[in-house]
Amino acid sequence: MEGCGKALVAVHNHVDKDKFLHEVYPLRKPAVLKGIHLGTCTSKWTVDYLSTAGGNQEVKVHVASVPQMDFINKNFIYRTLPFDVFVKRAAEETHAEYFISEDEKYYLRSLGIDPRKDVADITKQFPTLAEDIKIPEFFDKEQFFSSVFRISSPGLQLWTHYDVMDNFLIQVTGRKRVLLFSPQDAPYLYLTGDKSEVLHVDAPDLEKYPKFAKAQCFECHLEPGDVLFIPALWFHNTLAKEFGVGVNVFWKHLPADCYDKTDTYGNKDPTAASRAMQILDRALKTLEELPDEYRDFYARRMVLRIQSKSYSSHYK
Repeated sequence: MEGCGKALVAVHNHVDKDKFLHEVYPLRKPAVLKGIHLGTCTSKWTVDYLSTAGGNQEVKVHVASVPQMDFINKNFIYRTLPFDVFVKRAAEETHAEYFISEDEKYYLRSLGIDPRKDVADITKQFPTLAEDIKIPEFFDKEQFFSSVFRISSPGLQLWTHYDVMDNFLIQVTGRKRVLLFSPQDAPYLYLTGDKSEVLHVDAPDLEKYPKFAKAQCFECHLEPGDVLFIPALWFHNTLAKEFGVGVNVFWKHLPADCYDKTDTYGNKDPTAASRAMQILDRALKTLEELPDEYRDFYARRMVLRIQSKSYSSHYK
């Protein structure tokens, strides 16, 4: 990869709950977990089976004419299709029927029944399919937040972003490449909210994004049956090397009252962080009352004060 160093994500074989909680989880780093029993989904979830067992309920899907989906600039459209029709289209390289172009890409991220109030839960949105998959019970039941069913066209690449909860990416079928960046590398990722502006991570425009060259990239290639542990705040970018089906399981590793109660996607910043950012925005707005020389001086003092409170030597 041009533009950033690359390291491999650690791989752990024959992982059970005890090994995960004592050897993997405390490190707070991504890890590929192999040898976990996931049920019959890894053998049953073919295109034909999914089309039949998943039924013809309507699903809202992303459709893009290019492989790299960009959530900042919204280079895709939303369309609704019966689930069985969607699955067959998503598995195709080219389409006889399409919305934009014959080689368009599809992406499903399952939603709650009412996305404004309900979280995604495969047992509720796809109960028949849920019977086939055994979710690793490596966290307490009361910590569970959501189980997100995902399907991607071959070649589809999703934007780099972070989530505020720990999660397992269960790769049921298909192969997937995942690139990850530490939360400490946030200064190099050109963030807009929880998303990076650097869309082409394999060939970044370093004239436009020069700091990206400092980012340390971690890479893994998931095979069917692999589970990737993604700790909260770790940035990740996924590339479906072939038609792929997966399930993300998110859980609350912080006390429940730390999270925004209106968040149904699991990507709103913790309430204390949101308040802090709002206070900072007001402080910066207040500095605009000063002449340039003073504004610059006191802004730098604010930066120094924030750095002095940093819990990581990475920024010192």
